[in-house]
Amino acid sequence: MNRSKGYNSIFAFVVVLLLIVVFIEYGKGFISNNSGAYSTTSFAEDIKAGKVAYATIMPNAETPTGAVKVNFNDGTEEVTFYTTDVTVIEKLLTDNGIKHEVEDVPSDNILITGIIPVIVGLVVMVFIFTMFTNMQASGSGNNRMMNFGKSRARMSSSEDNKIRLDDVAGLKEEKEQLSEIIEFLKDPEKFTRVGARIPKGVLLEGAPGTGKTLLARAVAGEAGVPFFIISGSDFVEMFVGVGASRVRDLFAEAKKNAPCIIFIDEIDAVARRRGTGMGGGHDEREQTLNQMLVEMDGFGVNEGIIVMAATNRVDILDPAILRPGRFDRKITVTRPDIGEREAILKVHARNKPLADDVDLKTVAQTTAGFTGADLENLLNESAILAATSDRKFITQSDINSSFTKIGIGTEKHSKIVSDKEKKITAYHETGHAILMHVLPDVGPVHTISVIPTGLGAAGYTMPLPDKDDMFLSRNRMLEDIMVSLGGRIAEEIIFGDITTGASSDIRKATQEARSMVTKYGMSSNIGVINYDENEEDVFIGYDISHKKNHSELIAGEIDKEVKAIIDKCYAKAKEIILQYEDVLHSSAKLLVEKEKIGRKEFEELFEGKAISEEFELEI
Repeated sequence: MNRSKGYNSIFAFVVVLLLIVVFIEYGKGFISNNSGAYSTTSFAEDIKAGKVAYATIMPNAETPTGAVKVNFNDGTEEVTFYTTDVTVIEKLLTDNGIKHEVEDVPSDNILITGIIPVIVGLVVMVFIFTMFTNMQASGSGNNRMMNFGKSRARMSSSEDNKIRLDDVAGLKEEKEQLSEIIEFLKDPEKFTRVGARIPKGVLLEGAPGTGKTLLARAVAGEAGVPFFIISGSDFVEMFVGVGASRVRDLFAEAKKNAPCIIFIDEIDAVARRRGTGMGGGHDEREQTLNQMLVEMDGFGVNEGIIVMAATNRVDILDPAILRPGRFDRKITVTRPDIGEREAILKVHARNKPLADDVDLKTVAQTTAGFTGADLENLLNESAILAATSDRKFITQSDINSSFTKIGIGTEKHSKIVSDKEKKITAYHETGHAILMHVLPDVGPVHTISVIPTGLGAAGYTMPLPDKDDMFLSRNRMLEDIMVSLGGRIAEEIIFGDITTGASSDIRKATQEARSMVTKYGMSSNIGVINYDENEEDVFIGYDISHKKNHSELIAGEIDKEVKAIIDKCYAKAKEIILQYEDVLHSSAKLLVEKEKIGRKEFEELFEGKAISEEFELEI
């Protein structure tokens, strides 16, 4: 009803304005004729007195009547007056022999010059007025112009959130730690009766893609409570105070929907360490963090608001937000092991038809280091490949091709490779494969290929580990260095020359040898002292005056130890490859013919050859 009255008022206002425009346009001549000092009578008198020298008649000028411009004999200023009948003026001039001319001036179209501009202007004004009125009435957080300081968190109700802990494969210990929070949200009195306080905040730390957001959503789904999700970057704007306002609004909305869960993804975007000397105390990020600290410390035991946050850089967070009372519990979400990877693959394969030859256990073995997001992407790429091949099911070949595409790059079968380059690549990759097969801690070989990939590699050798290592032994790291050097050694043995193809292998071997000396204390000469200078650990601004933690003398000793490790690994690896030189030739020949061979074909080349189960390299 009120809205109808408003529209009627606007319509009446438009009509009144239109009437005013019409009156001004059509009444201009009438006003001019009755208010001017010079008129037709004055003009007739000046003609009789001989004062008029020349006249210009302008029909339809300014008004629907006409105008006359008069020039006088005595040189006085010309005069223009309006008349209702230009024919009378023209006859008067002709009868008295006065020179004159008729200047045809087309009449203005009042619709174009008067009414339409007014209508367009009014429509624009009404549109802007209506838009602002609707925005103010709605109060929605999406209307940024009127609600700039409102929270941008998206809320999922318990009915909308269908994710449960069963949908999160693996992460057994992580789910057990979160089960208490689920129980508290379902029955808070059970804890408050004995004076227990549930953690106000839970910080999920882990590599990207390990399932931190999925875990938080599953907790809300299991507890059947609303779930607010927002990114840390959504708080921060260029205007100081906006982020703090959004934090207040977020917690105010959460209190209205308690019990509930607030999930802040990538909290390091707003909760970085303060006092770094960058941005000052009035920096927008610091103001937002200060407000978050206040809000997290401000609600009581029974309010039922639990803040969950995710980050992969807990080392750069401000200590104030990590203390008990804010984020009481810190849960590390690790990369899945081989069993968890198989379970994750089964979850993501639920709606994907698999062929009989698909072995998810083998896929789990070959995907060491993959996160849940990586595994989901692997099966999705496999499904896309099957669809483009017009098949209704996913084969093991699709998964293998997708794994190569994700980890190494798409195989470029169309790339023209000379016979010489293919032969060099075959010996290079076989050098890696022989060491991978012979050395006890780094094998076995899964696939060897001389097909170029999209990442610039001329070929690749893929291992198939049967277990995930929690830590690396000194002997295992030495074996890794030897495998990395195997390709360069094979080139040197067969061709008596070396190529640039081993550059990435050399870099990897050098980095691993340096870590053994500076980070893991595996050098007897350097000792059990950490000399690592990993720049990723330096928080810019907080440790901007970082200095070397050792002298130049120690730096020289470190370089000598790194070189000694590389040299001894190179010599031992060369000795092993020379021992199996016949396998080197036969495998390279097979690769040139087939371009790709698997584990079974490669291991058949070692039939009748004894493989030592023990290996020890003195460094």
